[in-house]
Amino acid sequence: MLVVRPRPRYLGAALLATASVLAGCSDNGTRGAAPATTRPTTSTAQATSSATPATSPPIATSAPPSSPAGPTGSPATCRIPTDLRGQDLERIPTSRKVVALTFDAGANADGVSSILQMLAAKDVPGTFFLTGRFVEDFPTESGRIGARYVVGNHTMTHPDLTTLSDSRVRAEIAEAERAIRIGIGQDPRRYFRFPFGARDERTLRIVNSRCYVAFRWTVDTLGWRGTSGGMSVAKVVDRVLDAATAGEIVLMHVGSHPDDHSTLDADALPQIIDGLRARGYRFVTLTEVLGSDPD
Repeated sequence: MLVVRPRPRYLGAALLATASVLAGCSDNGTRGAAPATTRPTTSTAQATSSATPATSPPIATSAPPSSPAGPTGSPATCRIPTDLRGQDLERIPTSRKVVALTFDAGANADGVSSILQMLAAKDVPGTFFLTGRFVEDFPTESGRIGARYVVGNHTMTHPDLTTLSDSRVRAEIAEAERAIRIGIGQDPRRYFRFPFGARDERTLRIVNSRCYVAFRWTVDTLGWRGTSGGMSVAKVVDRVLDAATAGEIVLMHVGSHPDDHSTLDADALPQIIDGLRARGYRFVTLTEVLGSDPD
């Protein structure tokens, strides 16, 4: 049975409500790991994907945000491809030299302005996974993100879904969807990212049943570790460039480190973009896998 659970890291429980999401999207890169005995507050790195490329879909360099939908929209009206069910995609299935930059948002919005400014200045698309709590706590920044970029669901409060009952997992997904629709006017279906990267067969089934495909990453920048965790702008850039491959999905974060307040992902973004372009890569969004609108 597929079970991926994160290892505990340095953040304590007191920081979970405000800061755990910043570093909460990576896992230890293992599959079939034994469940952790305590609930983690973050996780460690995911190495590059070993997924086998599938038939390449048409690739464009950008795509519009998902069509707005009212808060009463029903997942029953939405379908996802059968071959994507039960998967947590680690790369875009293509042989073309394209990269998707993705940004998780939950803890704070300290890097949002810099990230949005750089993406716009360099004409690069991005995909953002927001928690419902982030949308409620940072409505201005969330609105700026949603006005231009594709937004996905990152749950309401960023818990480890594998520790919750079926009903609570569904509630986390539905509450975040509602917050995003009301706060941004965008339908986050069909884009989902598991908090902490923690998922199993049960939670994948629930996510799919709510009309979402789970998107993981090819490389985690580890910028969330901050300067106090031994990371630097140069190390973040090197991780992304060293993992460059067709269909690469890059995991970054919009917030700052809770202790040292560094924003390494935002600071490294210009060099990441320039470095990938110098290697012949183009930038796309995750709509290249699913299209811009629910069926």
